[in-house]
Amino acid sequence: MKILITGGAGFIGSAVVRLILSHTEHRVINLDALTYAGNLESIPIAEHPCHCFCHEDIRNFEALRSVFEIHQPDAVMHLAAESHVDRSIDGPAEFVQTNIVGTYNILEVSREYWQGLDDNRKKTFRFHHISTDEVYGDLGEKGLFTETTAYDPSSPYSASKASSDHLVRAWHRTYGLPVLVTNCSNNYGPYHFPEKLIPLMILNAISGKPLPVYGDGCQVRDWLYVEDHARALLKVVCDGIVGETYNIGGFNERRNIEVVREICGVLEELAPDKPDGVSQYEDLITFVKDRPGHDIRYAIDARKIQVELGWQPLETFETGIRKTVQWFLENKTWWQRIQSGAYQGQRLGLGVQNRSKHQ
Repeated sequence: MKILITGGAGFIGSAVVRLILSHTEHRVINLDALTYAGNLESIPIAEHPCHCFCHEDIRNFEALRSVFEIHQPDAVMHLAAESHVDRSIDGPAEFVQTNIVGTYNILEVSREYWQGLDDNRKKTFRFHHISTDEVYGDLGEKGLFTETTAYDPSSPYSASKASSDHLVRAWHRTYGLPVLVTNCSNNYGPYHFPEKLIPLMILNAISGKPLPVYGDGCQVRDWLYVEDHARALLKVVCDGIVGETYNIGGFNERRNIEVVREICGVLEELAPDKPDGVSQYEDLITFVKDRPGHDIRYAIDARKIQVELGWQPLETFETGIRKTVQWFLENKTWWQRIQSGAYQGQRLGLGVQNRSKHQ
């Protein structure tokens, strides 16, 4: 297939691109606006003959139409999104524009393109929308999110993703566009932008900086190794049933404080030479004021994709976090280039007004 991947230079998108180029004969049209979290250095095999990069923004309708006309994709994997909850609290307008308006654009261009295909290509075309478990809101102490759990988003980010999910399903029901939706739990792994919990803890620790843990650190997340997620996404776009939703999780529930302590433990083994003044990495843990609207627990029931499509995660949390810490220790050039830019590990999500040009 020729697969158009939006957000293919981002964290999850680049993992999908690397998987496809390394393990299949599919061709990739990688469309990315290269915002702060997009980085072509996350695709070391970017010069692969089956990889074509398009520096475009999903908010630009005519640019999307041109990409479809030129490249004639057989499937779309829509990953482009603003994805950081804290940033959505400080500046929600970008999330509305990218996650809602941008999704409308890619849906409408896909519909227009799909309706013009011949019958054979029309039958096999797929639009795969990649979303998050955060659309379901706060789970509570028991139970799991399933594909039929009601939506109850808490943050501007999760509300924007819930909106985009509804748009995708509406385009299927109203226009017949052959869509697939996946909702995943928290990803982690190589090439993770350092504003997120796990890479931030790793990089702060080896620099001797505080490890900020929100509230009491008892918020629970289900952690999914990004390369396991990429395999699941490729499985869905190739073999999933049109109109269906698949939840993707790692079966690795952990409290945030447990995640941070696990990272500290791995670092004690892999990076025993600590910064000056640090006797143990855990001594750097610092509890800070919780962020507004912080959900207590997410957990995914991923049995549907296991039973129907035969996908299984290969990594446990212990094996995945070890690989992740090792990767960050061995790839300083990648993250040092990021840290030399606008993001320096500062606290985000305090609710400070940051109005964009769209407001």
